[in-house]
Amino acid sequence: MNELVSIITPTFNSEHFIEESITSVLSQTYSNWELIIVDDKSTDATVSIINSFTLYDSRIILIELQNNSGSATVPRNKAIERAKGRFIAFLDSDDLWLPTKLEEQISLFSDKNTAIVFSNYEKMTETGFLNNRVIKCPKVVNYHQLFYGNVIACLTTVYDKEKVGKVYFEKVGHEDFVLWLKILKKGYIARNTNTVLAIYRVRKNSISSNKYLTIKWIWNIYKNIEHMSYFKSIYYFTCTMLRSTMKYVK
Repeated sequence: MNELVSIITPTFNSEHFIEESITSVLSQTYSNWELIIVDDKSTDATVSIINSFTLYDSRIILIELQNNSGSATVPRNKAIERAKGRFIAFLDSDDLWLPTKLEEQISLFSDKNTAIVFSNYEKMTETGFLNNRVIKCPKVVNYHQLFYGNVIACLTTVYDKEKVGKVYFEKVGHEDFVLWLKILKKGYIARNTNTVLAIYRVRKNSISSNKYLTIKWIWNIYKNIEHMSYFKSIYYFTCTMLRSTMKYVK
């Protein structure tokens, strides 16, 4: 299988990280991709750095928003609108892929039931230090199993547009979790490569590190987006919190 992969990268003031992220895409052993970077009105050197790559490789496309949207949702959706590939993949501007990521993942879509392929990943510090903090995820997840907690990291995810169409992010907290649920609700499964294929940069001031916001977002997903009963929401919310505190870190 050698179908086009559209890689979605939102960015805002990422001058310290974007070059490394783009280079990790250029290093892929699977070469049939387009990298769509949507800049959310950066005020630093981000756009200049990206432009230096667009001159070098026509597969890299830059879209500049006229106004700052304040979240990754709008840039991601703009990129999905523009995407030409059968497969939609996600890479934030401060994270990295390992060279065989796409090659290992695309081969798993031959299964007619698989709409999402993800992988394990490793955490690194904001300055790029690795200390073997590997996050291992389940081998296979379906819609109902995902209620127990979002085990699919956005930077590792690819979905098959041919099976599910273009699926967009909603402007809610934990928008990636909502997107996976939306896809798997169609009856498909998400499959893990069972290998470490990406590196997640842990940043001190990121919105996702705010535990209070995370709690609000998860409750909102169960109660108001998935429309669960109060008691079901409590049950899955508790399971998610327990999974979060007991997450296996090697």
